[in-house]
Amino acid sequence: MVCPYTFFRSSLELVTTTLFQKILIGEKIRGFISLMKLRVVELLLVTTVPTMIVAEEGLPSLWLILSTLIGGTFAAGGANAINMFIDRDIDPLMERTKNRPLVTGVLGPTEALVFALTIETFAFLWLWLTVNLLSAVLAVGACLFYVFIYSLWLKRTSSSNIVIGGAAGAAPVLIGWAAVQNSLDWPPFILFALIFLWTPPHFWALAIRYKEDYSSAKIPMLPVVAGPEFTGNKMVLYSMEVWAISLIFAPVAGMGVIYLCGALVLGALFVYLSLQVRSHQTERAAMRLFGFSITYLTLLFLIIAIDELVRSGF
Repeated sequence: MVCPYTFFRSSLELVTTTLFQKILIGEKIRGFISLMKLRVVELLLVTTVPTMIVAEEGLPSLWLILSTLIGGTFAAGGANAINMFIDRDIDPLMERTKNRPLVTGVLGPTEALVFALTIETFAFLWLWLTVNLLSAVLAVGACLFYVFIYSLWLKRTSSSNIVIGGAAGAAPVLIGWAAVQNSLDWPPFILFALIFLWTPPHFWALAIRYKEDYSSAKIPMLPVVAGPEFTGNKMVLYSMEVWAISLIFAPVAGMGVIYLCGALVLGALFVYLSLQVRSHQTERAAMRLFGFSITYLTLLFLIIAIDELVRSGF
């Protein structure tokens, strides 16, 4: 006859072990999702659909939109995961990144790298089979640029790291256009330039807030190596260039009054907040610009979509 105490203890151990395994599996899944940095990917994909609408001169098929977004999500997610694998030695030194899964030990380096390469391969095959080869090549090309040019080379060696590295984040507009047209033209290149120029003030604002973090990790972000005044001047310059490029896009893509008015107002606000950063040189001013820069890009591309759909009679 089994002792009640022994039976109870064995049952409790079984339940505890099962629960622990489920918790561990859940942590692993959350860790893999965290590697992809989906909140960053979400902002990139916001630019994809409006570009597709302009390329189509109307609303593309739902299947094409979904296929492009799925492929783009995994391509960008794979690039982000590889970046975390590369940065696993410096992430523990920064307050902003100390809870990443490779730092906390939720995932091991091999797990992270295999996961990253797997989803990047999936992204290429998915885009090739469901969209077209050009979009697949552009997506993987952006990943390779991000990994080898930004993460492995410029990030730790040059204060121009985010300036040049920002090209990878601008790729979704090229991918979106290619998904529809299977070719490239001037409008997506103008949008590429806009996001390329938008990236430095966006990230420099964040770097002002986390200046000590970047300094501790020996990452030569511009606010660390050049100081707030020089950085503020550069942010104003780039924000003015973003404003100019956004207005150039109107005649190049045949945009209407809705877009032109929106670009004028949003660009003016972007420049104004950049001037505030230069004038006050405070974390508060920098974070106001950082927050608005996300709003700026989201609203500008939303207005692009609305303008095109209205003019196409959708």
